[in-house]
Amino acid sequence: MFLIYGGLFLLLFWRIVHLQTANEVNGYSLEAEAAAKYAREVPLAANRGRILDRNNNIIAEDTLAYKLVAVVKESVTTNPDNPKHVVDPAETAKVLAQYISMEEQDIYKILTRDGDPYQVEFGAAGRKISYDTRMAIAEHKLPGIIFIEDTKRYYPNGPFASHLIGFALEEKQEDNTFKTVGKMGLEYTYNEELTGTPGSISYDSDIKGYLLPNSEKMIQPAKNGAEIYLTLDKTIQNFLEEAMTQVDQQYQPESMTAIVANPKTGEILAMSQRPTFDPADRIGLESNWLNETIENVIEPGSTMKIFTLAAAIDSGNWHPNATFRSGQYTVLDRTIRDHNRVGWGEITYLQGFQRSSNTGMAHMLTIMGADTFYNYLDRFGFGQKTGIDLPGEATGTLLSRYPINKVTTTYGQGSTVTPMQLIQAMTAIANEGKMMQPYVIDKIVDPSSGEIILDDEPIVKGQPVSAETAQQVRDILASTVTSEIGTAKRFALDGYEVAGKTGTAEIAKESGGGYYFGKNNYLYSFLGMAPVDDPQLIMYIAVKKPKLAETEGGSEPTSAVFKMVMENSLKYFNINPEEVAEVQMTKLADYTKQTAESAQVELINQGLTPIIIGEGGQIIEQYPVQGLEVAKGSVIFLKTDGTITLPSFIGWSLRNVLIYKALSGLSIEIVGEGYVDSQSVSENTPIQDAAPIVVKLKTPEESFAPQVEEMDEEGEQLPQD
Repeated sequence: MFLIYGGLFLLLFWRIVHLQTANEVNGYSLEAEAAAKYAREVPLAANRGRILDRNNNIIAEDTLAYKLVAVVKESVTTNPDNPKHVVDPAETAKVLAQYISMEEQDIYKILTRDGDPYQVEFGAAGRKISYDTRMAIAEHKLPGIIFIEDTKRYYPNGPFASHLIGFALEEKQEDNTFKTVGKMGLEYTYNEELTGTPGSISYDSDIKGYLLPNSEKMIQPAKNGAEIYLTLDKTIQNFLEEAMTQVDQQYQPESMTAIVANPKTGEILAMSQRPTFDPADRIGLESNWLNETIENVIEPGSTMKIFTLAAAIDSGNWHPNATFRSGQYTVLDRTIRDHNRVGWGEITYLQGFQRSSNTGMAHMLTIMGADTFYNYLDRFGFGQKTGIDLPGEATGTLLSRYPINKVTTTYGQGSTVTPMQLIQAMTAIANEGKMMQPYVIDKIVDPSSGEIILDDEPIVKGQPVSAETAQQVRDILASTVTSEIGTAKRFALDGYEVAGKTGTAEIAKESGGGYYFGKNNYLYSFLGMAPVDDPQLIMYIAVKKPKLAETEGGSEPTSAVFKMVMENSLKYFNINPEEVAEVQMTKLADYTKQTAESAQVELINQGLTPIIIGEGGQIIEQYPVQGLEVAKGSVIFLKTDGTITLPSFIGWSLRNVLIYKALSGLSIEIVGEGYVDSQSVSENTPIQDAAPIVVKLKTPEESFAPQVEEMDEEGEQLPQD
């Protein structure tokens, strides 16, 4: 017995020593097996980078959303009076079908799935649930229904430069995880830059997954995607979207395209087209995926006469008081005619330009020569890509094989260009002869470090004409607006002098050759600028095949868009200061290291509104910073240490909420735009945890929209007593 037990002890001892030294059994590493069993790794999601306008207004960002989950395992419930699982699948399916995009019977099948699962999800229909939808479902108090915080791509402005911005969608990856991927526009082009890098938390746990005592947590922080700042101005873009929507509804054109730019820098301040779509749901996108401003070519019509005129003036071949016989012009076996078919008899070249005479352009080509003309078209960048920082740009084609091609090109038929090429060429006329390359990306920034990854600056593409020529062209273009015989009289603005040229281009048939005929079958356009003496904005607007009334002309829809956008934008920029009320300004002092109490009194005495962030005491940061001038009544943020007591955000602008969020570091989720209408946490509440605070905004139109109480049979509101 001694030998038997002694042998067994020695064998067991040898086995223990072997396991400790070799650290493996049957070829399996014990350390690796233990790590696999007890090591835990929790992923940390990274936000996709934001897209912002030139004034830091958000155009696209990741925002708070929720994933819908149903706990269906009955054993989860320990107290029948407080069930933790789905008790009534039929009733639950009926309620959920009202809020998610899934049929009631399909929801019921998921809730009653075989296999005794612990919980179930609802695919794409149960993801990206908005805060409002979550709260609406929660009101039903459905047992077993829970929500897990998630993010979704949020486009707060609806249809807003949609073909430029594009959209991103969540896609299922090979490892069954979900990832937001850009599918169109800037979201697609800069998908790599916008995509963040997920992080993780690694730690050792017990068999139930709880953190073991003294276990080290290894944290790999998530890195959010880069932020893209655009040259777009949200205010001007909204002016443009509103104007185009109104004209689109009234005239129902086949399509519309518009661009607003700063001629001194080449910055694109607004661009849009119709049909358009809302990036949130992509409704309307099925009709056209192209960014018409750069990817589609057009015959520009009479807007091309601007550059024919510039070529003649700069080459010394412009004789405004000389005369020619208008009406028709013959090139070998072909005859071209003026737009009224008969002309205006013997007129001067200046009158010919003001009347938009095609035959006047043909005579000017004869005087300066085709080689000179095409040399200037090359200088203006036609037939070449502008180099704008967007993919898929077309070049257009300058026809010159036959004599008739050269003549028709002078007035914008036959040869093709892009709207962006017209904008680029127009910068030379508005900018003393210097042509600026258009661009839409201002900078790309790493949000974690503040490092500027890309910083675009204005680029001078060349000087196709002299400053004197540019000035003379502007003066002549202004006369098309002010002259009694000018074709652009409808584009005049109150208080601002406009210079520009109308265009009426024939539209080539898709097959069989030739052009469409009839006033509802033209491409009507206008390329203009203001103010004439020192142009601050240039704009191109084109409306294709509008449905015009018998008494209307093609300039009706184009001028409606141009005038609304240009006038509002000039006033927004305070371009005409003599008509702008004087605003009292105050230069801010440095309030850091002062006490919040004393600074508060001083600011109030200056007519400013201080907001204290923290418990008070010494100020450690202020916004705006020292030295900046602010208008009376402006809000000044003063940050101090200590617990933050939440103020009332009601009536605050989106900008002020974003500033408060950045300075305070609080988790504030913003829903909507405009001005704050409600907040999820009451004012004067001390913030002790990191739970998100939801702030809902409404536009003035939403806040004060009239409520319709009664309708007649045709859907019209009945008059109220």
